Amino acid sequence: MIYAFGSLELDLARAELRADGEPRPVEPQVFALLAYLAEHRDRLVTRDELFEKLWEGRVVSDSALASRIKSARQAVDDDGKTQSVIRTVHGQGLRFVADVRVTHDASQRIEIPEETARPGADAAVAPAKPSIAVLPFRPLGDMGDFASVADGLPHELITELARLRWLFVVARGSSFRLRGDDVDPRDVGQLLGVRYCLSGTVEVRGEKLVVTAELTDTRGGDVVWAERYEGNVSELHAVREEIRSSILTSLEVQIPLHEASAARLTVPDNLDAWSAYHLGLQHIYRFNRADNAVAAKMFGRAVEQDPGFARAHAGLSFVHFQTAFLRHTDDLAGETAKARELAQRGVDLDPLDPFVNFTMGRTYWLEGDLDRALSWLERATRLSPNYAQGIYARAWTETMAGSAAAGREHLDLAMRLSPLDPLYYAMLSARGLTHIAAGEDTEGADWTDRGARAPGAHALISMIAAAAQTLAGNADRAKHWADDARARNPALTRKEFFGAFPMRSAEMHKRVDSALKSLGF
Repeated sequence: MIYAFGSLELDLARAELRADGEPRPVEPQVFALLAYLAEHRDRLVTRDELFEKLWEGRVVSDSALASRIKSARQAVDDDGKTQSVIRTVHGQGLRFVADVRVTHDASQRIEIPEETARPGADAAVAPAKPSIAVLPFRPLGDMGDFASVADGLPHELITELARLRWLFVVARGSSFRLRGDDVDPRDVGQLLGVRYCLSGTVEVRGEKLVVTAELTDTRGGDVVWAERYEGNVSELHAVREEIRSSILTSLEVQIPLHEASAARLTVPDNLDAWSAYHLGLQHIYRFNRADNAVAAKMFGRAVEQDPGFARAHAGLSFVHFQTAFLRHTDDLAGETAKARELAQRGVDLDPLDPFVNFTMGRTYWLEGDLDRALSWLERATRLSPNYAQGIYARAWTETMAGSAAAGREHLDLAMRLSPLDPLYYAMLSARGLTHIAAGEDTEGADWTDRGARAPGAHALISMIAAAAQTLAGNADRAKHWADDARARNPALTRKEFFGAFPMRSAEMHKRVDSALKSLGF
């Protein structure tokens, strides 16, 4: 990374200060001072911070720092009177105020720590999974006591994103070297070897904390996703937590969608394992025979290309789960066994992947073993607390097991985390079932109707809506959804319904069974 200002350049890779292209000798500690101020030019750097960074906390005199500042000013043709490059804010610290252009020499590479090696370094044994660098957010204006949010929030995001097993995340020590409003995402991609860059701004407006976040594809500089958040600074901890959760969940949805869109432009014969997997995801959530078959083909291709790809095995498990769940087979036991076998293969390959644990939990749902299903789904959400689909599946299991209050709480969280989730229709329907469990039939009818009308809803969701409308006394609406379910799958009966939704509560089972029976199921 090179910081250019006027006729001067600070070359971090070579630890060199140049004037008109010629090296200008400076002491190492003076260069370190200039580099640190340039890297943090978007804010004031305190004297205590400089003591910590330059002398690593060792006790030295104020005169030692004053001497380094004087030498730094002389090195960049500045002085204490003009202060055109390094400005002193009396009693507080220093700011680098020169106009800086950030460039890089294509012949040079930033030395990245071994644990953050480029994602392609091990391409022979790992899928070319997406990679991301989270940059420090840029503070706008005077942040006062809240200046730390600009670094603290992205640091927390790096920590949480690193828990997503499908995403390669560059460590803070590398990505935080790139800060300021003039960093080009395409440069970030070349310097750090990443496909995506997350950047943002932080601002305090009166009593409001305003945060913007932007996800960019570094290959072309295109913005993939952007959002703006607001909250009261008096509730900073809660606001920061909410913003962090929302960003994490959005990235879990937006990156796979973008990956799948890019994969569609690839000639089928040239699809790599990761691209095939993401195309499979696009089809698996549509819950119909044709798309399930395409998903099986894509996941199978991913496994064939990379037998160690845990998520591809889990995707195949999901295919067999769906076949059994939607009763698209007469061999329910066989499909359940295949789903279990493939999920187990995924667990063997990567036991810490939330999606893998999610698919294992769903296989026990097929057998009506809600306790074991819940244990795996709880594990998935412990591994990734913001995993919306895991939270949703856990909530549905809790509702079926008789813990509707806990289920409702988790459903609300899942819907808040992922309002554009491909399974959002099921979240709405499950929310309705929590009301039916509580005897709140009017509310149950409203929620399940919304679920059945939502994009992606399948025939079993229509049956839930039909039962709920019957319990609420809405005969015409109940008939509408019953007819819809039969048109989609004429073979559906109460037996198939309760096989897909094993309700442990005898009272709830009895009420729903009576409603479906009255509709001719």
